[in-house]
Amino acid sequence: MKKEKDSICWELEDIEQRLGFHGARFTSTNGVFTFTAAALITAVAYFVIWLIPYDPLKKMLIFGGVIPYVIVFFSCWSIAILIVKSQKLKMQLKTLKASITPDNPNYVLTSATADTMKERIYSLVDEPHHFILFNRIMIALASLKNLGQVADIESILRSQAERDESSVHTSFATVTGFVWSIPVLGFIGTVMGLSVAIGGFANVLNAVSDTSQIVVALKGVTGGLGTAFETTLEGLIAALLIQLLITRQRRREEEFLDECANYCTRNIVGTLRILPYEK
Repeated sequence: MKKEKDSICWELEDIEQRLGFHGARFTSTNGVFTFTAAALITAVAYFVIWLIPYDPLKKMLIFGGVIPYVIVFFSCWSIAILIVKSQKLKMQLKTLKASITPDNPNYVLTSATADTMKERIYSLVDEPHHFILFNRIMIALASLKNLGQVADIESILRSQAERDESSVHTSFATVTGFVWSIPVLGFIGTVMGLSVAIGGFANVLNAVSDTSQIVVALKGVTGGLGTAFETTLEGLIAALLIQLLITRQRRREEEFLDECANYCTRNIVGTLRILPYEK
């Protein structure tokens, strides 16, 4: 089938598919791809941190134990997921600019003219089921011959819109889990640090009897307490920043779904005529 000049090719424009990974559906992400991207981002981030001549930052993230490494990796993984979702949404947004109805102002959508609209969609994209908007329209058009009134196709579009909304909501599950787990990791790091500090405090009291020596020995113990609380600070800051990015991306995707509903109302329901079965 002849493609339009400005057609959208999922195989070439989906970021995961383009880089050799299996492209996840709609705005969902491929876990293997985002994990690999997160590992690369983490490596680059620590390389930059190592080059920065700021000792407190190195102390927190490089010499602060295992927990800061896990926090940074989960944060980078979350960022990778949101970047991929943003790129996928850009591709989905292109479908809103496409026109699936003929230029004829008197065009009426019926079961007899539905094939014309399907052909038009296939000329705009390579695989309609990879696009939220066109997948919704194709499902409605496939059921057109079995419908008796306009309200029926509105019901189908509404039902499919709910499925798409559920799919988009599910696509945030992994990154939402990271937002929950990152502060918990910070608290775990703090508890581990406190445990070590308290153990060190007990050892000091048992090993030293002179008061002046106790004060000197406790300086090292109390210094460890500061490091322990730093992991909680790292976790809370990372979770806050990621949550802000999630909120922004979720709002954009919800706005896109609203635009899809308006598009279907304008181009499908608004041009639809159900003819009597006997005709």
